[in-house]
Order: sequence, then C-alpha cells, then structure tokens
Amino acid sequence: MADVRAFAAYRPRVDIAEKVAALPYDVYNREEARAEVEREPLSFLAIDRPETQFPEDYDMYSEEVYQKAHDMLWEKIEDGTFVHEEKPCYYLYEQTMDGRVQTGIVACSSVDDYENNIIKKHENTLAKKEADRIHHVDSCDAQTGPIFLCYRENEAIRKVMNRVKAEDKPVYDFVTKDGIKSRVFIIDRDDEITSIADAFNAMDAIYIADGHHRCASAVKVAKKRREVDPEANGNKEYDFFLSVLFPDSELMIMDYNRVIKDLNGMAEEEFLAKIEEKFDVVPENSAVKPSKKCEMGMLLGGKWYRLNAHEDIKSSDAVDGLDVSILQDNVLTPLLNISDPKNDPRIDFVGGIRGLAELEKRCENDCVLAFAMYPTDIHELFAVADAGRLMPPKSTWFEPKLLSGLFIHSI
Repeated sequence: MADVRAFAAYRPRVDIAEKVAALPYDVYNREEARAEVEREPLSFLAIDRPETQFPEDYDMYSEEVYQKAHDMLWEKIEDGTFVHEEKPCYYLYEQTMDGRVQTGIVACSSVDDYENNIIKKHENTLAKKEADRIHHVDSCDAQTGPIFLCYRENEAIRKVMNRVKAEDKPVYDFVTKDGIKSRVFIIDRDDEITSIADAFNAMDAIYIADGHHRCASAVKVAKKRREVDPEANGNKEYDFFLSVLFPDSELMIMDYNRVIKDLNGMAEEEFLAKIEEKFDVVPENSAVKPSKKCEMGMLLGGKWYRLNAHEDIKSSDAVDGLDVSILQDNVLTPLLNISDPKNDPRIDFVGGIRGLAELEKRCENDCVLAFAMYPTDIHELFAVADAGRLMPPKSTWFEPKLLSGLFIHSI
C-alpha cells in the first residue's frame, strides 16, 4: 500500500513562474549553471546551484554555499516570490514535447515506502552524489527537486486527470525555451483528493524512473532528523519527499548511447571480426537508429553498421536480456575490457535527446567507436525492479525533464 499524500506547496507567483522554473541542477556543469543564472536571475537554478552566487573558484561544497541556498529560498518566500497553498492539495503537472503528452500527479511520497521496497529502484547510487543533495535539502529545510516516479495505469486517477483538464483552468501554462509546454492545475476538491489517495494506497508498487540520488538523499535526511527529533513518529513532513508520479502508459524512455575512446589495442579489422562472432553485421550508408530489440547501430572508422544479436546471446532474464546488458556482456567487457562502465574513463554516455549526430561528432573528436542503442522499455524497468535487480549504468534516458522551482515541499 503506497502512502502518497497531498501537501501544501510553496510555488512561484503566476506572473513569474516561467522565469523561476528551471531544468534540474545536474543537467548543467558549473560554467553552464553560472551562465544560466546570469541570463535569468529569477531562475530557481540559483538556489539549486548556489555556488553561482560566489566567485568561480569558490569551494562549491562549503558550508557558506549551502547556507546561501537556504537564505535565498526563504528570502524569496518572505518577499512573495513564492506563495504558500492554503490547504494540502495534489497538483496535476502536464508536459508536452513534440506533440507527446505526459501528465503526473505532484505529491509527497513516503520515506518508509522507499525503505520497505514499495517504492522500487533499479539503479545504485553514489555516496558522493548523495552527499551534496543531503546537505542541500537539510540546509534549505525543503525539498526543491521532485523525484520522477511511475505507476501502472489506474482508472480512478485517470478519471480525475481527465476531469481536471476538461473543466479547470491551469494555474501555470507556458512554453520553455527548449519548446516544452508545461501546464499545472491544482487538485483541491476533497472528493478527488480522497480518490487519488485511495488509488495509490491500493497499489503494491511504485517505481523510481529518474532521480535515484535525490530520492536516496531525501530518505537519509529523514533518518537524520528522526534521530534527533524526540517527537519523531513517521508522520512528519520530513518523512515524505516531493515527487511527480506518472502512469506507465504515457512515458517514453529514449535511447542512451555509448561512445568509446579506444579499441583496447585492436585494429579496426580485428575488432570488426570479433563483433561478427556475436552479431549479424550489415554495413549501412547512413546513421543507424535501431528499430527493434537486440538491434544496435555501430559507428567504426567513420562507417555505420547495423548489428543484430545472435540468438545465443539473447536472454529472457530481466537484466541479462536488456540491450544495454547484451552490449556490456558481449562487447564492452570481453572485447574492450570495460567492466566498470560507471567509472571507466574510456567510455562515455550520450542521451538520445542529442541525436545520432552527436555520436558522429564524438567519433570525429575524442572517440573511435559508438553504439546507438534501442531504448529500454518502461516495462523492462518494472521487471528489473520487481525482481529486486539493478540495471547497468545509464540504461534509461527520460524526456522531458521535470522542472525545479514549480513546487517546494517544506520539511
């Protein structure tokens, strides 16, 4: 039973919401973050990346930087940049990208559900990446970046979504500079709040789509606060984390491609011969975008090839059968000696949003080999999480990204 609660958000004034809303903190490097905040001073990125308020060589992990995030957030709440909802509500968050619509419920999800594996994960997290967000959330006394969760399509939730979209006026309606349309509606009718809560309560599993580090960080902040709170009861605001929950029927996972910096000492001809032992290899005259499972595009020596996995390397196993696993287990590890792709500097990952031209660019500049992957399916993600297993690193790329700054959960 999933405990997914309505909450009273802090959210930006209607007239400035478009300026405040920002892409997640981790899609920018330090230089890019500074440039974006200079371009738009109201951007929530200034709070998510407070080092932008300090000299370029300042230690971005110093206590003063985290304190600055706290001060800026609460100053903006005090000056009316953000308003506080009068009662706990759910919010409907609709995103449209290239004509495709995905609609989520903004809510607070339970730390205990994460601990008890009702909220299921499919990736490991890195302690170093967690540490920054733990410090940020704890310093701000607020969760500012929502975790991207998904659930199996539900009729009761769909009914509320359809009614709200058909009859209510959005509180926010804007298009960001990357062409993504965002609309937000407030769900404050008591009967609909109850209907949504009951629907989630009847679910035995919810899944993390994106934001494993933010989620793990929120959980660790809750544990930290429980230890020092004499009135801890599992029902405090810090026991719940900001999330947006989407139905599986509306989500699309994009390809997550690989580029390699050397052939592990092999000549191109030798490497190609070894690939032919595992795949049917067909030369192509243009970039290859895979059209089915177990098919990959390969760029080697300036030439594109279409690869189709031999039957003996396919698998019905939840993890071993993933296309990214087939590549890892039959090419990256045995041929290229890349057994730890998360930490090996010889491999890099290119999100599908950048297109195949980015693979060609990388192979002209700093790489010699690229693989264009067929996207992981959302139900493959469910199967891995249900089995209590983990995917290889960089298996999924979700678009569009959830904007930060539209909803803030005070803890």
